[in-house]
Amino acid sequence: MPTATITPQAFARQALDKLRAQADPERARQVQKYFRETVRSFGIPSPAVRALAAEMYLAIKKDWHYEQALQLCAILFPKPELESKAIAALVLARHKKEFPAALCGQVKEWLAKNYLDNWASVDTFCPQALATLLARYPELLIGIEKWAREPNRWVRRASIVAFLKLVKREEYLGPAYAMAARHFASDDDLVQKAAGWLLREAGKRDMQRLEKFLLQHGPAIPRTTLRYAIERFPEGKRKRLLAATRKKTG
Repeated sequence: MPTATITPQAFARQALDKLRAQADPERARQVQKYFRETVRSFGIPSPAVRALAAEMYLAIKKDWHYEQALQLCAILFPKPELESKAIAALVLARHKKEFPAALCGQVKEWLAKNYLDNWASVDTFCPQALATLLARYPELLIGIEKWAREPNRWVRRASIVAFLKLVKREEYLGPAYAMAARHFASDDDLVQKAAGWLLREAGKRDMQRLEKFLLQHGPAIPRTTLRYAIERFPEGKRKRLLAATRKKTG
């Protein structure tokens, strides 16, 4: 007799029960040290959350499609705990071959509603989801460019981290550098750090191109962004780049 398909609602309940069973209140308090904004956590290490998501996915692997995974996100993303959001993100990522272009708009809506309201949730979900969408539907690049002007900091950060995996491919280096530059006027440290992170990753493919870009934009680059971007350069070159891009005074 066939086993009944687990509904997204039932999956969510089971996931929350399992997370509560593994909760570590003391570790949850320690997690807050890594965030400026207030976050909620069960205090479960990321490898354990990933293992739980993988284990639970096996029960629905044969029956679920993208639509069920999307429903799971609608249920778990609004939950306050980091781990709840991560479970949904990891399950949806398993269905990336089915992603429609319309998911891009849904991701933006989740971000704008602050369902992914911390750097960890954005960085768990968006590099996979948005990178997949941009690679499959290049026409979405124009829309993602506009995210740089959005008032919501999580939308802006997502527009940057979307390129983290794509910069391994030559054709995405130009859009990635352009995206980083769009955020140079930002005074949000989480956006500045993300831009520097993206530039550092882009530099892994072509360090000379990164150096040229940094010298070209010079004082316009926030120092936080610059320090992240130059981490892989030798110490001597890091010092020279810091000096060469410093704002002139007097």
